[in-house]
Formats: sequence, C-alpha cells, structure tokens
Amino acid sequence: MKSAKSANYLYIDHEIRRIFADKGIIIRSSPEAYKEFKWVRDHFEQEPEEGYFIWVKKHVDHPLVTCIAISSPNVSQDPRNLVVIEKDIEAEIYSVCNAVKKNLCGTHRGHSKIIVKANSRLKIREFHKWGKGDVVESSLRFFLEKGAGLSHVYKCLEVPMKLKMENNTDIQEGASANLVLTVLAEHGEVEMHDSTFLNGRGSNGISRVRMIGDKKSRIVAHSQMTANAAGTGHVDCMGLLLTKDSSINAIPELVNNNKDASLTHEASVGKISEEVLNYLRSRGLTEDQAIDLVVAGFLGEEEPLVIGGRVVPSKLYM
Repeated sequence: MKSAKSANYLYIDHEIRRIFADKGIIIRSSPEAYKEFKWVRDHFEQEPEEGYFIWVKKHVDHPLVTCIAISSPNVSQDPRNLVVIEKDIEAEIYSVCNAVKKNLCGTHRGHSKIIVKANSRLKIREFHKWGKGDVVESSLRFFLEKGAGLSHVYKCLEVPMKLKMENNTDIQEGASANLVLTVLAEHGEVEMHDSTFLNGRGSNGISRVRMIGDKKSRIVAHSQMTANAAGTGHVDCMGLLLTKDSSINAIPELVNNNKDASLTHEASVGKISEEVLNYLRSRGLTEDQAIDLVVAGFLGEEEPLVIGGRVVPSKLYM
C-alpha cells in the first residue's frame, strides 16, 4: 500500500491536502467537478460540499490511491464521491478511510458512485479502520455497462461503535462482478446490506461476505442477489463467532425474476472447530496463537490456509 503522502487524493478532516493526477486522468474535488462539468450534476442528488471526482480516460499502469481521514475530535464528514472509468480501460484503485486515533468520536457518512463503462475492468480495494467511539455510514453503488468487469474487496478490521453499510451493484449484459466484504467486529455494531442486480443477459455476480464476531459485537448482514435477466449469481456468507457475548445474523436472499437465470447461495455461522484447534496445538501453537492463525486465514480467504503443508479448506474452520 502506498503511503498517504503519495495518494492521488488526500483529505484530512475537512481539508484537501493533496490532489495529483497522471495524464489521461482528471481528479477534482466533488464541488469543483459539479461546477466544471455539467454532466456530472446528473450523478449527484444535490450539490456536494466535499468528496472527490475521478475520471479515468486512459489506461494507467499503477493503482490510484484515495485517502479520507479523521484526525481531530468530533469531526463530521459527508463526502460524496464519483468515479467514472471510460470504455476499454483497465484501472485499479486503493481507497482508504480511517480515523488516525482511537478516541476521536468522529462521524463519517460516505456516499460513492462508481461507473465502469463498456468492456472496461476495475479492481478496487477498500480498507477501513475506525476508533471505538466513531459512527460510520457508507453507501456504495456500482454501475457496470455491457461487458465490464469488477473486482471489489472491502475490509474493515477495526470497526467503529456503529457501522452501517449499503452496497448496490447493477450489472448489465455480459458484465461480471466479484465482490468480497470482510468485517472483524469487536465492541461494535455492524449492519450490512449488500444487493446485486443481474440486469442483462449473460451477466454474472458473486458476492462473498466474511464476518468475525469478537468481544461484545453484533453483526447483521443482508445479502441479496436479484436476477432481472438471464444471468448467473451466487451469494456466499460465512461467519465466525469467537466469544459468547457476540452474535452474527446472516440473511442471504435470492430473487429470481427470469426463468433462464440461475441463482445459488451458501451460508454458515459457527465457531472454530475443535479439530482445527487441536491440530494447531499439536503443531506447538498456544490456543490464542491457533485462533489468531485461523482468523488470519479466514480474513484472507481468497488464498488457501496452509498449515504444516496441509491445506485447510474454509469449511473446516467451523
């Protein structure tokens, strides 16, 4: 991960600290873009007061980096972001939102719209980290045009006091989306709503939700896959409970409005299996070390967990 100092867009509290764009990319604050480009106004419900606008018009061979941070007590942010990837382009974005200290009691309400035009590919990685007194609400909407491809990974390993997320992905003909949402909750409440819409023939969507409930946490995750056209979709929800005073409510939902569509789902919530813990302890690890290792493998579930030369499938975690 590039440091914040080299970010293409760096915003701290209510101040833009850095904007830098390569040739073929336009980056503005959202208020500036709203005034400069008439077509941008159609994508905002009202004139934004803060946030960023990124317009990728040519291929760039390195990731773009955005960072929105809270560094002062009781700051309330309301960024409205818009990202547009033009046709036939490959792009990658690292997006960071965080509180730089644990006791700032800030509020962050982020709203982002990302448009991936025909036959383009976008890989976006989001990393969030908050303090225990913060309140965070975020909404993210993807629009994938014909033949577009999206890979989206969201990770929040330090949740705020309250976290509410709403993600919506609209997929047109021949487009595909691979979505991974990962949350580790400790002393916090998390509510997630993840909805994917297959709106074109041959559209594909995969939504994976990974949740870990630690001390005094509550997670509620709604994952919906809706087929309005002949596409293929899958929802995969997995949760791990580490303590007795935590809870996870996983709610997968399939809505099929087209007889030629195929939708599937898989969901499981449980504890780490004794088989895995006993195996790790037999390899010389303490119980805490074994739990930490399994949690690390679960959070990075895109890669297999290999222990002592043995590949441990995610289904064996529970």
